[in-house]
Amino acid sequence: MINNNFLFKKDNFIVSINHYSFTFSLAIFVAMDESIVVSERNRPIWQIPIAALCFTFAVYLIYSLITDVEWSMQNRRHIIDEYIFIVIVITIGIGFCSQKRIHIDLKNSRFRPTVEIGNFKYGKWKTIHNYEYVSVFQQLLSHGSTFEVNLWYDTNKHFQLYERDSFKDALIVGYHLSEELNIDLLDATNPRDSVWVDKEAWKRKMNEHAS
Repeated sequence: MINNNFLFKKDNFIVSINHYSFTFSLAIFVAMDESIVVSERNRPIWQIPIAALCFTFAVYLIYSLITDVEWSMQNRRHIIDEYIFIVIVITIGIGFCSQKRIHIDLKNSRFRPTVEIGNFKYGKWKTIHNYEYVSVFQQLLSHGSTFEVNLWYDTNKHFQLYERDSFKDALIVGYHLSEELNIDLLDATNPRDSVWVDKEAWKRKMNEHAS
C-alpha cells in the first residue's frame, strides 16, 4: 500500500507530500511498505530497440565464435579480440536499457544500489544502523559542476544517492528523501558555509506554489 503522504505520478512526475504538490522531471521516489526507491527516469523508448540490436548481434558473434573459429593456440589472439568485442557490444546494450536505482528498506535499516534490466537486479544490501542527515554537495569539474545528494549514516559514513547538474533539482530530491526518513537536510554546496535547510519554509513555498 502506497503511503498517501508521499506519492509520485509518472506523468510529469507530480509530487504530493502532505498535500503540498508541484511538478518536476527528476528521479522517481516510491514509498511503499516502509521502503523507498530512488530511480533514474525511464529511458527513452528509442533506446530499447538499440539495446535489442546489440544483444542480438552479441548472440550472433558468440555463435560464430563457437562454430566458425578454429580453436588453437595459433588463433588465440583472434579469439581474445572476438571476446573483447562481444563484451563491448553487450556493455553498449546494457547502457541503453539498464536503469540505476537505490532501494532503501526502512523497516530493516538497509539500502541497496542496483543496476536493473527488466526484472533482473544486481546489487548488494548494506546495513544502516543510524540515519543521520541528507546533504547536497557541489562537485566542481573542469567543464562546470554537478550537485550530489548524499545520505549520511553510522557516524559520518555516506553514500551518493543522486547526481544532477541543477542545484534546484538536487535540493528537491534531497528534501523529499530527508522528509521520508525524518532527518535533517544540509545544504553543503559551500563547504565553508554549510547551512541546515529550513524544511518548514520549503513546505510553505510548495504550498504557495500549489495554490
